[in-house]
Amino acid sequence: MALDDDSQWWRSAVVYQVYPRSFADANGDGTGDVPGIIDKLEYLADLGVDAVWVSPWYPSPLADGGYDVSDYRGILPEFGTLAEADTFVARAHELGLRVLIDLVPNHSSDEHQWFVDALAAAPGSAERDLYLFRDGLGDDGEQPPNNWPAMFGGGAWERTTDADGTPGQWYLHLFDIKQPDWNWDNPAVADEFDSILRFWFDRGVDGFRIDVANSMAKAAGLPDVDVDPATGELLTNTLTGSPYLNQPHVHDILRRWRTVADSYADSELGARVFVSEAWVTPASELAKYVRDDELHTTFNFDALMCEWSAESQRNVIDLTLRATGAVGAPPTWVLANHDTTRVVTRYGRSITGARFTPKGMDLDSFAGVGSVPDGVTDIELGRKRARAAVLLELALPGGAYVYQGDELGLEEVEDIPEELLQDPTWERSGHTVRGRDGCRVPLPWSGTEAPFGFGSADTPPWLPQPAGWAALTQEVQDADPTSHLNHYRAALAHRREHPALGDGTMAWDGDVPPGVLSFTREPGFRCVVNFGPDPYALPADAQVLIASGDAASGTLGVDEAVWLQV
Repeated sequence: MALDDDSQWWRSAVVYQVYPRSFADANGDGTGDVPGIIDKLEYLADLGVDAVWVSPWYPSPLADGGYDVSDYRGILPEFGTLAEADTFVARAHELGLRVLIDLVPNHSSDEHQWFVDALAAAPGSAERDLYLFRDGLGDDGEQPPNNWPAMFGGGAWERTTDADGTPGQWYLHLFDIKQPDWNWDNPAVADEFDSILRFWFDRGVDGFRIDVANSMAKAAGLPDVDVDPATGELLTNTLTGSPYLNQPHVHDILRRWRTVADSYADSELGARVFVSEAWVTPASELAKYVRDDELHTTFNFDALMCEWSAESQRNVIDLTLRATGAVGAPPTWVLANHDTTRVVTRYGRSITGARFTPKGMDLDSFAGVGSVPDGVTDIELGRKRARAAVLLELALPGGAYVYQGDELGLEEVEDIPEELLQDPTWERSGHTVRGRDGCRVPLPWSGTEAPFGFGSADTPPWLPQPAGWAALTQEVQDADPTSHLNHYRAALAHRREHPALGDGTMAWDGDVPPGVLSFTREPGFRCVVNFGPDPYALPADAQVLIASGDAASGTLGVDEAVWLQV
């Protein structure tokens, strides 16, 4: 199946995220690779997705899982070669799959040649102006230039050492010490990223997911964030904005990129597309990133973080549809990604996410990214809710995302030995926050014991897999028509076939009790999700297309969802 010629494919696309280090290992060395992705492309095509998004595959010291890029025009040797990347893109297109890759524009690796040159150059040099170097405060410059925090813990400034061994200037790193921020006020940086975009577009890539798309622009003068005078705590919420996030002039950068993408409109693959990763709320503010001259779609973190309740889910759906509709962009729906606790675990806890009101997220109601509240996880309950959640996600108007392994019903791995943790958050937090490794454990493909077709006994996977995943391998689930995997396949097949699904509109149904969400999409489709305490009687004249549980009795159980032909 070749690519279709729909220039608006992205408005309805279901995108599968590949975290390459953990997806598939073709050479058995315990690390995923590009040949492994190629080997599994037919699996992805059979799953029924429309596009594959590959997290960073660039050369990198892997201080932050590849989001510390040392060369934007290459492939990490552990993952493969540029030639193999080209083969992957071509084979994906042969199977009808579009290809998105990550762009990491806020920061590079400290091993990027431009930063190496900047460290070797003098203060005030052209090399240093590519990044954000500043003199320190205090008599000897011993204090950082401002009080900004780093996302992974600690402060956001690192002091350099001059050639003579004396302390030097400081450089900004909003994330890890090994991730210095680019200076986007320097035209040379903007020109370089235009060139990087064209390098990959010319190789056939269909688009980019923009990492931290709200971060490149900083407030003039790099002012301090406000501090509570009583406690000393920083008074900034990164979801609503700060001097280093969601600054208005970030949109100038996004418009420039849109011009680059649109310049390919007459090419064989057509205009290329962008997906925003911007942790921004409320939805009306996030919608600014997908105005018609900026990015095409945006990752919906409100939907990802929303708790499992009828009230919050309805509120987040209404907020999303209203905000994206106002700018003419399609909404997207998300349950998980490589930065967040797996949905099975999150939905198996007593607190399942953030509360949403008609005005937006209650910012105090959830622990946040990469963590869940303390407590015991009911895995079976979480998996039951996850089966229902994917039917809700795929029934809504617009596009959707599937994070690798969610189709297998994998849970978060919460007992990785401390000495094996690699997320920089673990070190930066002083070993108090375990970080995101638990959702990045390599996938189980086959066999009855680890490494489940990933790595070998001599070279085990780079993160250990739970023994219980023997029951969740692709091999086992292929043979079980009721498995989580086959549930995903059936839902995606119905989505492709039903004329009501994908981009479009929906209308809430009014004839349902509290705790039940029901909406209709024309022609003739209805989705019902039961969040309430009691079973719900389905309409007698409706045909069940697919259900997350057993709807044959005519009732929808608690924490179940169903698609109906009406």
